[in-house]
Amino acid sequence: MGDKSPKSHMSTKAKTLKEKRADKHAKADAREHTEIVPPKAKR
Repeated sequence: MGDKSPKSHMSTKAKTLKEKRADKHAKADAREHTEIVPPKAKR
């Protein structure tokens, strides 16, 4: 009798083109974004 358990390599789904583009844009935005940190006040 064959193995009825789900195959691990079958469960991983390839990313769609839409998901790949979204990841690419998110990385680009993160690289361009610089967080503005106000200077600490002297006491």
